[in-house]
Amino acid sequence: MTPSSTPSPEGSAKPARELWGTRWGFVLAAVGSAVGLGNMWRFSYIAAEGGGAAFLLLYIVMIALLGIPLMLCELTVGRKTHLSPIGALRELGGKGWVPLGLLFVLTGFLILSYYSVIAGWTLRYAAEAATVGFAPDAGAHFGEIAAGGSAVAWHLGFMVLTIAIVMVGVQKGIERAALVLMPSLMLIILGLAVWAFFLEGSAEGYAFYLMPDVGELMDTTVLVQATGQALFSLSLGMGAMLTFASYLSRDTDLNQEAVTISFADFGVAFAAGLVVFPVIFALGLQDSVTESTVGALFISLPGAFVEMGAAGRIIGLLFFVALGVGAITSAISLLEVVTSSMIDEFGIGRRNAAIGVGILIGIVGIFSALNTDFLGLVDAIAGDLFLVLGGLAMAIFVGWIMKADPAQELARGAGEGFKVIIPTVLFLIRFVLPPVIAIVLFFSLQNSWIEVRAFFGLG
Repeated sequence: MTPSSTPSPEGSAKPARELWGTRWGFVLAAVGSAVGLGNMWRFSYIAAEGGGAAFLLLYIVMIALLGIPLMLCELTVGRKTHLSPIGALRELGGKGWVPLGLLFVLTGFLILSYYSVIAGWTLRYAAEAATVGFAPDAGAHFGEIAAGGSAVAWHLGFMVLTIAIVMVGVQKGIERAALVLMPSLMLIILGLAVWAFFLEGSAEGYAFYLMPDVGELMDTTVLVQATGQALFSLSLGMGAMLTFASYLSRDTDLNQEAVTISFADFGVAFAAGLVVFPVIFALGLQDSVTESTVGALFISLPGAFVEMGAAGRIIGLLFFVALGVGAITSAISLLEVVTSSMIDEFGIGRRNAAIGVGILIGIVGIFSALNTDFLGLVDAIAGDLFLVLGGLAMAIFVGWIMKADPAQELARGAGEGFKVIIPTVLFLIRFVLPPVIAIVLFFSLQNSWIEVRAFFGLG
């Protein structure tokens, strides 16, 4: 794959658009978009709430039935148009679908504004582990650094790093970073999983994580959580996969890429669970994980690393480095959604677009860095509600609306094995995804409303 002009469906040439240099560059960048704090932080927390293995099994099912078809929706639109979300939806759906493209851009903007704050905490913990070690009183330390001037500084530092990668370009920036960072992340996680295997008491953690309770498999709450996590962890509903696919050549096998990305993402999340759950049970941290996501990641685990002495400092350093790597790969895709849209819609150069929107996101993120309650509010609205709403609209758009035959687009470049299942994929997109995602949206609305009322003191 090399940069080239992209012919439109009518044969007219579009402005030259950079393409991915290699297939694995795209795959690793897309996996990097999906892999992040959602895999190593949110996944373990939701799995613990959902009974461990029961959630894990349902999560696999939801990735296959919902995640892959919805990812194909975004990949199809992006590759077909070679445009970012706003322009792509305008081209295939008309001006009436521009608001969905704007929703994708807004969602990426808002998620990155608070995600970078959490990523900043992660980088700070990694830096402290490498220099001074973890604080003896982890709870008090987190209370001191979670909000305020230091949180703002680390948030802005993380944004500078993200901007620096995106502004360089698709091949020299995003792809090159993915080719280095993603293999590094996977090696660190696998190494930590091997270490966790030998912890005394880890067997109980494996049992909780890998042996499902049949009764919990029938729990609708667990099913809804698994569905929501499948959408969240695959970066669906915010235009990231659509944007990355806009840099693909037209003969790319989207079906193969969607399966590869989805199960690579699951593999990282699963491996992270093989680290987290043995540690949780070996060190008796079960209650802190189910009570608070932040409490588990930034209080309980650092406290446990302190108790482990020198070995704990090394393991903790590797753990937070892995978290930081996952955070930066996800942040790159979030910023690229907004940056690419500015380039396509306003003709701004990549460098200026990345710096401009990056600075704006950094400014908005200061509010989350100063107030963790505000961070939670934005997460509930953008990370829960907007993502699900975007996923629902995308399934309806590709299944019923877009001005292109989805079957023909999915068949383009596909191997014979994938061509056979295209009718099944279209059935899932048209008849299964909308009602199931609508159910998740109902619960997301409830949760978001609770957060809004709590933030404004409405009871």
